[in-house]
Amino acid sequence: MSNIPKPERVYGLMVIFIKTLGSRSMDIYSQKLAENLDVPIISTDIYSRVARSFNIPLISRESLRNALKDLSFIKMLNELNSIVHLPNHHLGRYGCFLKKPFIITVHDLIRFFDLKGYSLFIHKPNLRDRIYLELDYRGIRKAKKIIAVSHCTRKDLIMHLGVPEDRIEVIYEGVDHKIFKPSRSRRPIDNPYVLYVGSEQPRKNIHTLLKAFKRVKEKREFEDLKLVKVGGAGGADFRKSTNDMINLLKLQEDVIFTGFVPTELLPAYYSHAECLVLPSFYEGFGLPCVEAMACGCPVIASNTSSLPEIVGDAGLMVNPRSVDDLAEALHRLLTDDGLRQEMISRGLKRAAEFSWEKTARETRKVYEDVEGV
Repeated sequence: MSNIPKPERVYGLMVIFIKTLGSRSMDIYSQKLAENLDVPIISTDIYSRVARSFNIPLISRESLRNALKDLSFIKMLNELNSIVHLPNHHLGRYGCFLKKPFIITVHDLIRFFDLKGYSLFIHKPNLRDRIYLELDYRGIRKAKKIIAVSHCTRKDLIMHLGVPEDRIEVIYEGVDHKIFKPSRSRRPIDNPYVLYVGSEQPRKNIHTLLKAFKRVKEKREFEDLKLVKVGGAGGADFRKSTNDMINLLKLQEDVIFTGFVPTELLPAYYSHAECLVLPSFYEGFGLPCVEAMACGCPVIASNTSSLPEIVGDAGLMVNPRSVDDLAEALHRLLTDDGLRQEMISRGLKRAAEFSWEKTARETRKVYEDVEGV
């Protein structure tokens, strides 16, 4: 954890931003926002520990160690004697115990739906998870102001957590246009390829993608086509499920797992792909779509949750439960050059509407509202 700054006014503000270290999407959000905010910053690995702790037993040494660290983190936040901005909803558990008003960003309610048994988007929470998740959502309800990263997430907060509308501000995530732009660097994969970026959690719906890809591969003209999967599995069980489907479909030679790819290398994967496919059942924002569009990569995305809102008319939207829909969209983009060029043009225009400078500017307005209360 970095040195704790003394609360001081910066452009009239009295807010301290908590930046989480790590490589997960919500960490990237906090890091990019921190780069563009003129407020004191505290860096911490607290969220990395939270994310690693899902599914561990309540009665265990690891759980006890984490609880002690939780208490230390809460004590530190209260000693700041200032308004803090917690950059993701899984830090809501700490907000429950803060003495000062605080701001929290909510990216999605995925684990809430798992908690309540509405879905199985990631995994069924155990006893420890249920306790901590209930604290997260209690903390969200307590927050002075909530930043939702999409109107979809805002609607979920109102509908499922009963948060008053006037306490929620929608501020989209951004994209770093210095990094994410059409790349002329060497192709990362020699073959033509369809790109998927993300984990293999059930909500990501990778099985439907594999089945649709198999349909396309059955046509002789696409015998050299590969499916490139960027990012970790998100858990051993998830990778096993993916491999089982690959084996069932006999795609062992056609799916390439890259594992983690550093941010600076991602534009090459986007820029040389035939398209990006994000067939998720649920996304709070869907950052890979914006990154892909910024790199001139056509996008196929689900017509559910936040994705229609984020992609707009700059991509092909499909029913995530329909293999036929996804296979047809893939075939269209792979064979219709006019459509492909139109999607590239629309995508570049759409991606230009998202930037971290804009996200920070709108976030500062929230700070001013809270500080002025």
